[in-house]
Amino acid sequence: MRILVIGESCRDIFHYGECNRLCPEAPVPVFNSERVVDNEGMAKNVQRNLISLGSNPELYTNNNWRGVTKTRFVDARVNHMFMRLDVNDEIDRAKLDNIDFKAYDAIVISDYDKGFLTEEDIRFISLQSDCTFLDTKKQLGEWCKGIKFIKINNNELERSRKHLTEEVYEKIVITLGKEGAMHKGILYPVDEVEIKDTSGAGDTFLAGLVYKYLESNSIELAISFANDCATSVVQKRGVSVV
Repeated sequence: MRILVIGESCRDIFHYGECNRLCPEAPVPVFNSERVVDNEGMAKNVQRNLISLGSNPELYTNNNWRGVTKTRFVDARVNHMFMRLDVNDEIDRAKLDNIDFKAYDAIVISDYDKGFLTEEDIRFISLQSDCTFLDTKKQLGEWCKGIKFIKINNNELERSRKHLTEEVYEKIVITLGKEGAMHKGILYPVDEVEIKDTSGAGDTFLAGLVYKYLESNSIELAISFANDCATSVVQKRGVSVV
């Protein structure tokens, strides 16, 4: 299967440590970092998960991704996140003219709405391929009606609900956290597990959805498989691959 992933990428950095005292100048905890984990994130995390599942996806992303960072400060004992610091959050727009979209079995759009892809860009991509998957932080609308399947979480759905047509709604796969996922009113539940970290779980779900759909041509099997993939990574700390 030939897959192209398009979207913004970053570095997900986790500082694991402890807080044993308050700052003398202000009533805030003093964080002592003991261990640092540095992962490729966002669209690159989708790519990492697809590779882990056995495919060999290509990636078109922002050239400055190494300088785009999400740094989290996390208690090493209980995995409580004290703070997240984002750097270089604005990304230049993608140039799509030279991409041969017809060469791929599926196009996966991982849109974090940082400026890399506009609504017009996503509409354009959807017209170039019959098999497009979209995960976006944008409010949905008529511009995404050409997408084959749209993956969003329940909060993102509520923000978009007033803009949705029935045609667009039929394409949506809604992730519901510990409840599983829903598509066309059908709930696909997941087993109850201990959740340690949900960071990157949406990327893993998307990768699993794409991989299994291309393998089976069944969105029902793909959603169940994607649920299993996401369930496996939320039991680990940080941003993990299935």
